Amino acid sequence: MEVLPECGVEGIRVSELHAADEAQLQCFFEQAPDYFIAVNGEPARPTEAREELQSPLPPGWQCRRMYWLGYRDAEGQLVAVVNMAADVLAAGVWHIGLLLVHTRLHGTGFAQRLHSGLQAWAVKNGAQWLRLTVVIGNRKAERFWSRLGYVPVRTRAGTVMGRQENSVSIQVMALCGAGMDEYLSQVPRDRADAP
Repeated sequence: MEVLPECGVEGIRVSELHAADEAQLQCFFEQAPDYFIAVNGEPARPTEAREELQSPLPPGWQCRRMYWLGYRDAEGQLVAVVNMAADVLAAGVWHIGLLLVHTRLHGTGFAQRLHSGLQAWAVKNGAQWLRLTVVIGNRKAERFWSRLGYVPVRTRAGTVMGRQENSVSIQVMALCGAGMDEYLSQVPRDRADAP
């Protein structure tokens, strides 16, 4: 069995999410209306969890492995979920597609500890950079990722998400001494001047 990241919070267990977890994931999504309204312009749709668990990477993207991770409390309830693609766009680039923490844990430091465990696990498995996309105007997310050390490398306008069109900031965190110039040579689509 593959080793998954540690959370760093006592009583929280991490497991992979599969189709059998769809109902619980849907319930978790429905308890996060602020996130979905900020990003998609609407609350989670009734099929949100199924679509997320089954959604392929964008056209032209490939990855070594896609992870859906569920962080569960002592009662087995989801308190956070993470979607992450290993070696996406280039070897050593791990993309965080979603990191969503239950609102009752906002402001407790839980998300930072979760990210710290995720980062250590990714490094152990070959990550040199962590990459993600932040919706511009989602102030809470913008502040969170900036505090963790992510650096904006490119802005893309016209990204359709749910009911709305967003401008997004592609952000990268270099790990283990890897440089940003090296990242941009590996992933030229993220250069500010790329078409």
